[in-house]
Amino acid sequence: MCQHAGCPPHVCFIIPPHMMEHVATNASDPTMRKRALHNLYHQGQLRGMRASMNQFAFAGLGTGTKQRTVYDAQHGGDLPGTLVRSEGQPDGQDVAVNEAYAYAGQTYDFYLEVMKRNSVDDKGMRLDSTVHYSTDYDNAFWNGQQMVYGDGDGEIFDRFTKCLDVIGHELTHGVTQFTAGLTYSSQSGALNESFSDVFGSLIKQYAAGDTADTADWLIGEGLLIPKAGTNRTALRSLKAPGTAYDDPTLGKDPQPATMKDYYSGPDDNYGVHINSGIPNHAFYLAATALGGQAWETAGPIWYEALTTRLQLWSEFKDAAAATRDVARKYGDAATKAVDDAWTAVGL
Repeated sequence: MCQHAGCPPHVCFIIPPHMMEHVATNASDPTMRKRALHNLYHQGQLRGMRASMNQFAFAGLGTGTKQRTVYDAQHGGDLPGTLVRSEGQPDGQDVAVNEAYAYAGQTYDFYLEVMKRNSVDDKGMRLDSTVHYSTDYDNAFWNGQQMVYGDGDGEIFDRFTKCLDVIGHELTHGVTQFTAGLTYSSQSGALNESFSDVFGSLIKQYAAGDTADTADWLIGEGLLIPKAGTNRTALRSLKAPGTAYDDPTLGKDPQPATMKDYYSGPDDNYGVHINSGIPNHAFYLAATALGGQAWETAGPIWYEALTTRLQLWSEFKDAAAATRDVARKYGDAATKAVDDAWTAVGL
């Protein structure tokens, strides 16, 4: 299990590089292509900085209680920016500030009320967010100590504070950072992304009171701006990986649902956003087989595996073994549901 200073934090983006690469190559608008290239360059720069960030990423931000701060980058690149809202202050006129504040709070509440975890580090770490990052910035990311949100370009992507599951996804990268520390490459990186998708979805389901049967099982539904004749439903689907979007500018959702279609190339840090579809689908199958509300049984099984069983370079087989083992604590129905789910995806 990763300790606080044991490994450098990973800079984790909600939009994978293959989506931006497709825009940079296929968009008919040269401004859109240029913007996509800029975003790709920026991702590379931040990922290159992650080792140097290790010295400050764990600075004493623990408060012991829910504490949220929201900063405004004012379309620049300096972090955190200008403080515009602190814990307990009322909503203002800025929708992005209100959303970042509210959804960070709902994420905190989910982890405290359901998983008995006090913030991402389990020590009450303050949840810092920066909105209005850069200009027409098409991404959101966790940088090891805070959340950062772009406003989107208004043509393909809407504002990145819009979706509770996106914010829950990114803050869960913080939970992973302080627990398993899953290395952001290959299968360990795909597990890192998958746990964020799983808990991003559960946070949204918990807030809405959904059951496993009524949940949409989408990540980022509404983030992509609709366009006639295309499929811009969401970023990813746990229910049906590979179907979330299909668009001439963005490309087609490349996620596999099973090991039969496993991506083995070097793109996307060897498939971290692509192959995450496989463990995502396993969770969906387990949760829907169990029925009811997915955060009650399936969620705690996955949470215990993440926080107590997995390590830096854990692979899919390790996650399958860990969740199968934890499921035994929850009885025969859970044991069968989890085993059947992993078997169905080829593990």
